[in-house]
This record gives sequence, structure tokens and C-alpha cells, in this order.
Amino acid sequence: MSHTPRTRTVLSCTLLVLALTAGATACSSDGNPLSAAPYDAADQISFNGPSGDGKKADPDKPLEVTAEDDDGRITDVTAMDATGRHVAGELSADGSRWHSTTPLAASAHYTVRVSTEDEDGAPGRRVLAFDTGKPTTKKRLKVTFGPKAGKYGVGQPITAELNKPVKDKAQRAIVERALKVDSMPATEGAWYWVDDKELHYRPKEYWPAHATIQVRSNLDGVKISDRLWGGRTKPLKLTTGDRIIAVTDASSHSMTVYKNGEVIKELPVTTGKPGFETRNGVKVVLGKEYFVRMRGTSIGIAEGSSESYDLPVYYATRVTWSGEYVHAAPWSVGSQGYENVSHGCTGMSTGNAEWFFDTVHEGDVVKVVNSYGDTMETFGNGFGDWNLKWNKWRKGSALTAGAPEAPSAEQRARLRPESV
Repeated sequence: MSHTPRTRTVLSCTLLVLALTAGATACSSDGNPLSAAPYDAADQISFNGPSGDGKKADPDKPLEVTAEDDDGRITDVTAMDATGRHVAGELSADGSRWHSTTPLAASAHYTVRVSTEDEDGAPGRRVLAFDTGKPTTKKRLKVTFGPKAGKYGVGQPITAELNKPVKDKAQRAIVERALKVDSMPATEGAWYWVDDKELHYRPKEYWPAHATIQVRSNLDGVKISDRLWGGRTKPLKLTTGDRIIAVTDASSHSMTVYKNGEVIKELPVTTGKPGFETRNGVKVVLGKEYFVRMRGTSIGIAEGSSESYDLPVYYATRVTWSGEYVHAAPWSVGSQGYENVSHGCTGMSTGNAEWFFDTVHEGDVVKVVNSYGDTMETFGNGFGDWNLKWNKWRKGSALTAGAPEAPSAEQRARLRPESV
């Protein structure tokens, strides 16, 4: 087999290199100062990194490069660490300052190449190198699960409170993937990002009765971003009791209480009158208070108006943080079962309220139907989590493709409740 073609190729490449070299020499010898090699711009450029002596830059602070010479300006800055990751930045319009817009990594080596030009347009260059130290503050993402350990109703969502905001969707996915919820019996569920620092978890349906729920985080030591790592989190164990669901029909002025699918009590009630309609939808019992003093001023009723009130209330079961309860209302017994006369709460006789108070527990479900009121808020006023249909709930997960941001307050108000 002949080797002549390969020899010709080598000779051709050699001639091409010589030709290019000659061309480059000719171009650089035309006397044009703009074609000269870049000058050293060390005297024109300063930056906020360490000046030597073994010092290291603070990774929590942005990198800044400044043109010190009024007759020159910065034209380009490239900053990169030893692994090849670039640092994004912004250059001012007049070329006087460049600053990084993404965080520096801790314990990393950076090389910064700065291009400049003087008043005549001649190019200058300076290369900077520095190391970053450890963060000056410990940036550990800590998670606090809620509610506290104990026994709850089948409607109780799990909450995860973060000590630092997580906005980036890729970083949210890292966090969410490490938050584990296991139940026995097993049930399908998902996390929903309420905002940058809060997540809620609920099953597709209510939790099974008499279930055991284990919640834990695998974030410890996991890198979330260049400056944020997962910290240790205390696990959580919950159990559920009987499946208690109370359904109030505002149009028939009655409440039906179910226990494990069986009707155990029907109660005559009164709900919110026109202008003070009770919220529709699913709510979750937040707590129980034997005595509450209720004032009209707490819901915006001016003192001294015809709607003003200041009443001692007993056997009050709270379902919203804004003050909606199921409670004893002996003053309206004549209307209970016939008309709606309250300012938004569900009222019943003292005996019935005491029975309800003793029967339900935190996490049990209270649902209102056929009221002219708005739908219970999904978040922020208790637990309206169940008012999102499952397909919408799953879109609040960072692990679902195309997951949207949490709905606004106006959007939440338009959401329709699920059926129990």
C-alpha cells in the first residue's frame, strides 16, 4: 500500500502553516497601533479580591472589577473557576465597572481575564487569579416539619418550613426529592410549593384511617447550590384516627357528621347570613377552644354599628385563622335548621356544640356546601389544600414538568373544591 498521499498531506499542512505565519507577520507589521499585542492594563484595573499574603476572597460577596483610568474602559470580562464553570456578570454602559451576578463557589480557584481599551482604542489586558475561602456564614438549608408529632384527622396536611428561600426550579427539585413521606397503608401523595420557603404535602385522597405516617429529610450534606448545602432535619411521625368528616349544607341549614363512612349525627345549624356568607369548600380543624370571646371588630365590623357584637362563646372548634369556628350559639337556636343568621361561623345549640367539640380532633375535615360565600383559601388561612383538584396540586411540585408558580390570592379564590 502506497504512503505517498499521507506524505503530501503533511507537506501541504507544513506549507499552510508557513503561509499563515507569514501572513500574520505581514499583518502585524503594517504600523497600525491597533494591531499591536495588547498592553498590560494592570495599572488601569482594580478588583475587590485579595491582594496576596495568602488571603482568600469571601464567596458570599460579588466579584467587582473597576477601571481606574478615566482615559480607558473595560470592554469584556471572563471569570471562570478551575472546573470550567463561568461566572455571569454585568458590565456598565460606560465600561467603568463589571460585577458578578451569580454566586462564587466556596474553596475554589478563579481566573479572571479583563479586556480594556485606552482613549485611542488600543487594546489592553489583565489577568487576575484568586482563591475563595469558606463562606463567612454557615449556609445550611434546614427543614422543619409540621405539625408536631401526634395523632390527627385524615385531612391533616404535612408542612415543611425552610430556613432559607429556594427559588430556582432545579434547586427546588433537589430539595423536594430529598423530602420523604411514607405511610402505612401506602397512599399516593405529592409536595406543593406554597412559596419559596414553605411546602405542603397531601395524598391524592384523604389519609387512610388509623395510618402511620413517617416524614424525613435526606438533605443533610447534599449540595443544593454553590453556597447552599442541606442540613440535618428532625424526622416526624404522625398517626391518624377515625375518618371524621362533617358536611354542612348551608341551604338546608344542617350538618351531617360521618365516621368511617357511616352517619353518626345530623345537627341543625345556622351559617353566615347575606353579607357574611360562610366559606364553601373543605377546611381542616386547626384546634379547639372551650371559651372564646368574639368581637365584631375582629372581622371589620365597626363598634356601635347594628351588626356589632361582643359575645362569650363556648365549645369553639376553629377551622380558619381569620376566625371561622363551629361553636355553641344559644342565642340563635330558634333559627338553627331554618335560616342563616350568623356572621360566618357555623352555630348550633350548646349541647350539640359540646358533642361536636368532643367528637372531632385537629386534622379532621369540615366541609361546607351550597353557601353563597367564596371558596376557602387554599393557603394562608388554615388548610384549604383539599380545595385543589389532584391534577392542579401535582403541578405545584418541582418534580412535575412545567410546574407553575403558586397561584395568586385571586386565582385561589376561583378554585373549585373537590368532592368528599
